[in-house]
Amino acid sequence: MNKADQNYIDNSPRYRDLMEQAKKLPPVITAVAHPCDDVSLTGALEAMEAGLIQPILVGPVSKIRQVAREHKLDISRFKTVDLAFHQRSNDADSYEIPPFSIIPTEHSHQSAEIAVSLVKRGFAHSLMKGSLHSDELLSAVLDKTHGLRTARRLSHVFVMDVPTYHKQLLITDGAVNILPDLTTKADIVQNAIELAQALGISTPKVAILCAVETVNPTMPATLDAAALCKMAERGQIKGGILDGPLAFDNAISADAAAQKGIKSVVSGEADILVAPELEAGNILAKQLTWLSNAHSAGIVLGARVPIMLTSRSDSAVSRLASAAVAQLMANFLRK
Repeated sequence: MNKADQNYIDNSPRYRDLMEQAKKLPPVITAVAHPCDDVSLTGALEAMEAGLIQPILVGPVSKIRQVAREHKLDISRFKTVDLAFHQRSNDADSYEIPPFSIIPTEHSHQSAEIAVSLVKRGFAHSLMKGSLHSDELLSAVLDKTHGLRTARRLSHVFVMDVPTYHKQLLITDGAVNILPDLTTKADIVQNAIELAQALGISTPKVAILCAVETVNPTMPATLDAAALCKMAERGQIKGGILDGPLAFDNAISADAAAQKGIKSVVSGEADILVAPELEAGNILAKQLTWLSNAHSAGIVLGARVPIMLTSRSDSAVSRLASAAVAQLMANFLRK
C-alpha cells in the first residue's frame, strides 16, 4: 500500500476504527478465486499482511506465480496442494487444505467452483473475488447442489466513508439485484442490518429511499417503502429502525426533513440507505466516491459466508476495508 492510502486510513476516524475493530479478531481463512492479475493478488496479500485474512489462492499456478514475479510480490510461503490427488485418495474425507495453499485450476470457471467448495467443506470462511467476472463467482455460489445458498437472497452493500457525512454509511443494493420485488427488498434490508450490527451498530437506522417522501400509488417504490416499514413493525424485519419513503435529502439531513414537516428519528441519522433498484444504488455510491472523495468497501451477503467483490478500479483502501468488513461479518455469522 502506498503512503497516500495508508495516510487516508490513519486519518479517517471511521476506517481507522474499522481496521482496529477487525484486528482484534483472528484473521479469517479466505478462498481467493482466480487471483491472476496484479490488483487481485496484491489485494489478497495486503489483507494478509494486515492480519485480516489467511488466503487460500485458487487458480492456475503458473499464472499466479508469473504475476507475483512480474510485480515483485512475495508468495514464497504459499505451497501448491494437489486437490485432485486428495480427492482421489482413500482419505478424501479427512484431508486438510491449510491457509497459504495454492489450489491449481485450469480456468476461471473451475477456480470459482473450487473456491466455493473449499468454503462448503469448511476449509475457508469467506470468499474473495480475483480476476474473474462477478457473475462467474456468484453463479458458483448460487449453484443449487454445490453452492452456498441460504434462505436469504444475496445482496450487495457498499460500506462508505463519506467525508461530508458524520458517520459510516451503508448503501444497498447497488450490484446484485436489478429490480428487486418486496420480498427481495426485505432480504436486502435484513442483510444490511446484520452487517451494521457486525460493525458495532446495535440498532441501525434504515432509510428507504425514493424520489419523494410521500406514498404515491403511481410510484411503486413508495409502496414498497411503506410496506417494509410495516414489516419491521410486525417483526418480519428485525434489528433496525426503518423509515420511508424518504427522499435522499431528508434521509441524510434533519434540517431538510424539518423543512418538509417530516418527523423521523432516521432523518439526518441514517446508518443504511436502501435504494429502490440497482441503478440508483450504484449511481449513488459512485457519485459519493468520485464527487465527494468517499471510499467504499464492497461485500455480498446472504450466502453462508461473506463475499468480497473487488474490482480493478477499487483503491487499496477499498480493498483493505472490504477485507476488514468481511472478517467482522464472518465472525458475526459464526456466533
